[in-house]
Amino acid sequence: MTLTQLPPAKHLGSLSNAERIVILDTLFEPSDVMHTLTEMLSGEESSYETMIESIRSELSRWADNASTGDASRLNDILASHPRLGEKKVESQQSRAEQAQLQEGSRADGETLSSLNALYEETFPGLRYVVFVNSRSRGVIIEDMRARIIRGDIQQERHEAINGMCDIAADRARKSGTVDIDRWRNANRVSQISESTPG
Repeated sequence: MTLTQLPPAKHLGSLSNAERIVILDTLFEPSDVMHTLTEMLSGEESSYETMIESIRSELSRWADNASTGDASRLNDILASHPRLGEKKVESQQSRAEQAQLQEGSRADGETLSSLNALYEETFPGLRYVVFVNSRSRGVIIEDMRARIIRGDIQQERHEAINGMCDIAADRARKSGTVDIDRWRNANRVSQISESTPG
């Protein structure tokens, strides 16, 4: 069993907070701020797609209220995604999703690295996030350039949210579902750990 398997969505409302964090970390990238959204997994979701759309809406609200502390929290979540084309990527899922970006010329790799730096200079606190979806380095490089040239941080926040949520939706579609007890056992998460006094 792989860690990318998920329990059926009908169980979301009955999961402990620790279990909900595992779900978020599987679909998104681990982020302490993302973990604060566990209350959005209330059990009213009929599918992972519905849950992801709820998160997309909440993060879009944060982007629209960027003058508050929401921008900082949003930046933290977006920065949890690895830079595109990096050689060392912690997340097994991100490594697989970015595999084709490792192919190509050394010059393309250097261009991608330079554009990552320019992007982060242009949009302080943000990280370029896009749903790669089997696109080549060249296509990604052109998209990154266009977004840097556009220079609109508000629109960029929304682009990054959409990319991140599209990645999560793709992960949910590709993940197999497994019986809740088998999932809990495989992930070594138990509701007892939630109720044990610290």
